[in-house]
Amino acid sequence: MTSPNESQRARMAEHIAEIDRICAQARIMPVITIAREADILPLADALANGGLRVLEVTLRSEHGLEAIRRLRAERPELCVGAGTVLDEQMLAAAIEAGAQFIVTPGSTRELLLAALDSPVPLLPGVSSASELMIGYALGYRRFKLFPAEVCGGIAALKALAGPFGGVRFCPTGGITPDNLQRYMAQPNVMCVGGTWMFQREWVEQGDWARIQQCSTEALQLLG
Repeated sequence: MTSPNESQRARMAEHIAEIDRICAQARIMPVITIAREADILPLADALANGGLRVLEVTLRSEHGLEAIRRLRAERPELCVGAGTVLDEQMLAAAIEAGAQFIVTPGSTRELLLAALDSPVPLLPGVSSASELMIGYALGYRRFKLFPAEVCGGIAALKALAGPFGGVRFCPTGGITPDNLQRYMAQPNVMCVGGTWMFQREWVEQGDWARIQQCSTEALQLLG
């Protein structure tokens, strides 16, 4: 496997610091898939008004890139990243759309290598120690644990803390108000990703007040 050069190592250090800043600001990161273009701004506003101002907009729908472009242009106070980035082409498209950070559900050697030269930080997804080691060898120290509950949840985080003392995670997948505090209590967790604060039917019904309230309540759980 190609080793990072000196320039890439310096950039990685900057990216790790930026991920730390973003996750400290977020604490809870909504993972959004836009089904209708009309929902982009009101959904983001409801989440932001509830205190959630760091958003991961997935590329699972045809509206993902447009949502990132519009939010960067019309809601510059928010921090907007691209999620469900699967390959180098999607990485380039997300950066062109203005994403401030990139999140992947898993890791491939090709994508990890491509992101070494990215102008924005990558938070690669892992679900095992072996995946983590591939990223670790390239200098990555911040990862998305996904799907968190399926791949061991809090027990997995505790187990990974031993051999990977300098690594921190954003667990996503199965995070709820019932387990949120336990996840955030883990020393190697920097923030969590979730969707419970904007259930699909609330978005479909335009129940923005309920989404705002649920976002506020989620943050209140963290004190």
